[in-house]
Amino acid sequence: MKREKEFSANRGRTGKERQNPRLRGRSGEIEKRNPGYSCSAQKRCGGCQLLHLPYARQLALKQGYVEELLKPYCTVHKIKEMNDPLHYRNKVHAAFAHRRDGTVVSGTYEAGTHEVVPVDECLLEDQNADAIIRTIRGLLRSFKIRIYDEDTGYGLLRHVMVRTARQTGQVMVVLVLRSPILPSKNNFVKALCAAHPEITTIVLNVNDRKTSMVLGEKETVLYGKGYIEDVLCGCRFRISARSFYQVNSVQTEALYAKAIELAGLTGRERVIDAYCGIGTIGLIAAKNAGEVIGVELNHDAVQDAIRNAKANAIRNVHFYENDAGRFMLGMAEQGGHADVVFMDPPRAGSDEAFLSSVARLAPKRIVYISCNPETQARDLAFLTKCGYQAQGAWPYDMFPFANHVENVCLLSR
Repeated sequence: MKREKEFSANRGRTGKERQNPRLRGRSGEIEKRNPGYSCSAQKRCGGCQLLHLPYARQLALKQGYVEELLKPYCTVHKIKEMNDPLHYRNKVHAAFAHRRDGTVVSGTYEAGTHEVVPVDECLLEDQNADAIIRTIRGLLRSFKIRIYDEDTGYGLLRHVMVRTARQTGQVMVVLVLRSPILPSKNNFVKALCAAHPEITTIVLNVNDRKTSMVLGEKETVLYGKGYIEDVLCGCRFRISARSFYQVNSVQTEALYAKAIELAGLTGRERVIDAYCGIGTIGLIAAKNAGEVIGVELNHDAVQDAIRNAKANAIRNVHFYENDAGRFMLGMAEQGGHADVVFMDPPRAGSDEAFLSSVARLAPKRIVYISCNPETQARDLAFLTKCGYQAQGAWPYDMFPFANHVENVCLLSR
C-alpha cells in the first residue's frame, strides 16, 4: 500500500525530516539508553527494518507516520515507548534447512522467499526461546530426524515454535512435523527437558499439507498440559499452540489498560468485544462493566476464552463463535444495544459490512485498536460519516526496530 511503502522508504530520515517536537526533549536520553544496533542477518531477514536507527529516531518516525494518517480525524498523542526494547517477542518461530555440506541451520525465511536465513540469536526474540531452538537443532542428528524438504515432500521436521509467558515463566515448545510419528519421542522429550527444565509443555503439531501455513490442525501433547498460562492486567489467560496472543506482553498490558480507560466503564455498560480471540480485552474489561459479549470466528480461540472466563471466575461474560459483523447486525435487528464496542481487527482492518453493523448497533463509544494505522485511517473515514467523532489516538511501540506501530483510537457517537 502506498503510505506503507513510503514509511519503509523513509526509514533512514532523521532530525528535522521526521522528528516530532514533543519527542525532542527526551531524544538524547533515549538514544543513550538505546543506540542503533547491528545484526548480520538484518539485510536478508527483513524483520528489523529500523535496527540501524537509535530508538528515539524510530519513535519519531512512527509518530510522524501515525500523525500523517490520523491527524485529519483527531489529535495524535505521544507514542508510548519501551524502557527496554530488546528481546520482547514471546513467540518465536524457526524454519529449518540443510546446507550443501549437510549441516542443519535454523532461522527465519528471507523476505519474500522460502530461503532460510540462519539465526542463532535475535535481538527481538526471547533469549530462552532461541536457546531451546538451538538445542533442538543439535538433537536432530542423534535422533535421526530429517528436515522436511518443500520441493521433494520428504523429511519430517518442518518448523519449531516456542511460546513463553512473561509473568508465569511457563514455556511451550511446538514441534511441527509432516507426520504424527516422532522417532524415539520419549527419549527426545527427556533429552530436551533435561537441557531446558523450564519447558512446561511440548506439543506435536502435524502439518502434512503443501502450504505456507506453519501450523496444521492435528495436535498431540507429548509433555505437560498442552498449553501455557500468562497473566495480563490481573487476569490469567490460557494460551494454546494456535491461540492468538500479542507478542509483546509489556506493551500489550499498557495498551489494554489505556483501552479500558478510554471505554469509560462505570460498571453498568453492555460491552461487545469484537474479534475477541481468547478473550483478553473482554475479560479485563469485565470487572468494570455490567455485561461483556465476546465474538470470535475461530473455534479454538472461543474455547480458550470460555476456559479463561472460568479460570478467572468471571461470570458476566458470554462468548459466541460467530462473525462479529453478522452477530451485531442480528442484535440491532432484534432491538439489542451496546454501550461500548472494542474492536481489534487484523492488519487488513474491518470491511464495510462490519463497520456498518457497528454503526447500526450505535454504541456510545468505540475503542478501536489497530496494528495498521493505514487501514485504521480508512475505517475512521467510514465511521466519521456514520455519526461518530474520533476523540484521540494513542500510538504504542509494540514492535520496536520494525516499521509497524500499534494504535488505539476512541470514537464517540
